[in-house]
Amino acid sequence: MSQKVLLNAKEVNIILHRLACQLIENHNDFTNTVLIGIQPRGKFLANRLAELLESEYQIKNVQLGLLDITFYRDDFRRGEKTLEANTTEINFLVEDKKIVFIDDVLYTGRSIRAALTAIQSFGRPHEIELLTLIDRRFSRHLPIQPNYRGRQVDAINDERVKVNWVENEGEDAVYLISD
Repeated sequence: MSQKVLLNAKEVNIILHRLACQLIENHNDFTNTVLIGIQPRGKFLANRLAELLESEYQIKNVQLGLLDITFYRDDFRRGEKTLEANTTEINFLVEDKKIVFIDDVLYTGRSIRAALTAIQSFGRPHEIELLTLIDRRFSRHLPIQPNYRGRQVDAINDERVKVNWVENEGEDAVYLISD
């Protein structure tokens, strides 16, 4: 197994600032916009972006939620490994809001499809956008594209993209792993 560093901590930080600025350009003060991290890995990126928007760019009252898509996935109960559910924390109305789904890696698009189905349980949003740190653009099974992307990666099918966050793995880095 070999691994190649795609992004180091400094590069991740630069991308986070760029993504935050792009969100501000399109959503101004976020009065009608909510950020929703897709569990489990999107929560780290969502938390970082919300923190950046509030501390570095003085955007007040950024509404942040977390969405568990486990039971909406099309591969639920298909594998031998039992999927474990995460928590959903959406303590605000999504009706007529602009939602920005946030996930670390966009791969096949199936997680986003599950998130689109899951969010309907909370109301009918006005608009939904997608922000992803890594876009594996040649791996899509569904016609889903991000509105905001940190970096595009061309990885072949036996390669994996692993995003490490300091809050979880002790470092900010993105790796391309070959088996």
